Amino acid sequence: MIDFNGKLLPDDTPLVTYTNRGLRYGDSVFETLRAVNGTLFFWEDHYLRLMASMRILRMEIPMHFTMEALEARMLAVLQENGLEGSAARIRLTVFRNEGGLYLPQTNTVSLLIEATAINAPFYQIEAGTYEVELFKDYYVNPDMLSNLKTNNKMLNVVGSIFAKENGYQNCLLLNTDKKVVEALNGNLFLVKGKTVVTPPLADGCLKGIIREKLITILQKWDGVEFNEASISPFELQKADELWVTNTIMGIKPVTKYRKREYGNVLAQELVGKLNAAARLAV
Repeated sequence: MIDFNGKLLPDDTPLVTYTNRGLRYGDSVFETLRAVNGTLFFWEDHYLRLMASMRILRMEIPMHFTMEALEARMLAVLQENGLEGSAARIRLTVFRNEGGLYLPQTNTVSLLIEATAINAPFYQIEAGTYEVELFKDYYVNPDMLSNLKTNNKMLNVVGSIFAKENGYQNCLLLNTDKKVVEALNGNLFLVKGKTVVTPPLADGCLKGIIREKLITILQKWDGVEFNEASISPFELQKADELWVTNTIMGIKPVTKYRKREYGNVLAQELVGKLNAAARLAV
C-alpha cells in the first residue's frame, strides 16, 4: 500500500499522467529514510531538509505538511504493509502539480509515500568487494541545486549503467572543477592517518543527512581531525580509507580504487557511534 495525497491505495494504482511535471521536467524532490520497529531515524533532519528544498524550488508548502502529520502518514503506510515491527526504507516524493510548460501554472504539490523492507535494523559494515572508479563522462555543477535531493538524477543513472557495464560497485563523480564530489548514491569521506575529509557543499555534493551526522560525530571525536575540503583525484590513491555514506546503508567502505586497496579500521569504530546517534535521535 502507498499513501497518495493522504489516501491509502494499492501500490499498483496508476497515479501519473503524461502531464505530470515530475515526469516531464523532473519538477520534484524526495526524501529517503530508514525506519526500524515503527521508529523513523533522523526524521526531524529529513523533514527540515524537505521543507528547505521545497522553499528553494518555490513549491507551496501545504499547512497540513507538519512534522507530526507526515510522521503519522508514514507510520500508517508501514502498518498497512506489515512493516511496523521490522526494518524498512521509506520514500517521500513531492512533485509540483500539473500545468504549464517550464513555467508552472501552479506551485501546489502532491505527495507520495511508499515503504519497502530492508534487511538490517541498524547500520553495519558489510564484508565484500566494493570497487569504485571515476565517472568522467559528465560532471556535477558546483551550485545549490546540486545540494538538493531532486528527481533530476540522469547523471547518476548513466553513471550507474557505466559502473555495471564495467564491473564496479559504484562510481565517484567529479564537478566541473575536476574535484571529487560524491558517489553515485551517497556522500564521500576520505581518511588519511587520523584525518578525515569530506567535500564541502560549495563543491556541489548532496547535503546528506548521514553526512551531517558524521560531521558532528567527527568534530567531537578526540584524536581525529576533521576537515571539509575539496578532494582531487590524485588524493584518492594516497588515502587509507574511503567511505560512501547515505541514509539506508550508513557507512560503506570502499575496498579498491584502481591499484589502491583500502582498509576500514576507522569506519568500524565510527559505525557504532552512528548507531548510537540514531538511537538517541528517536
